Amino acid sequence: MRRKMLNMSQSSLGDALGVTFQQVQKYEKGTNRVGASRLQHIAHILQVPVPFFFEGVAKPADATGDASTVYPSYATEFLATSEGLTLSKAFIRINNPKLRGTIVALIEDLADGNLQ
Repeated sequence: MRRKMLNMSQSSLGDALGVTFQQVQKYEKGTNRVGASRLQHIAHILQVPVPFFFEGVAKPADATGDASTVYPSYATEFLATSEGLTLSKAFIRINNPKLRGTIVALIEDLADGNLQ
């Protein structure tokens, strides 16, 4: 998802990592494991912190053994859709903070059914 947000091809990411685009495909599909140092390198290239890749993953068990709480994944799920990605890219290009706030308020009203 992040690679696509940056309009980066699998080949470009592979070149930056020193691997083939096929290897990047295998990483993205989960066919091949990504080592810690490689994950850190990918995070650097994609300009995100390493924890970005773990959104939506269950938290480790706490002292009581409860591991049922999960990190919120709604943002990741939204950005994984073509609409979410398109909307996010367009919204980021809006430089006027007041206009961005107005858009957020509009969307909240639409979601709440306040505008028909």
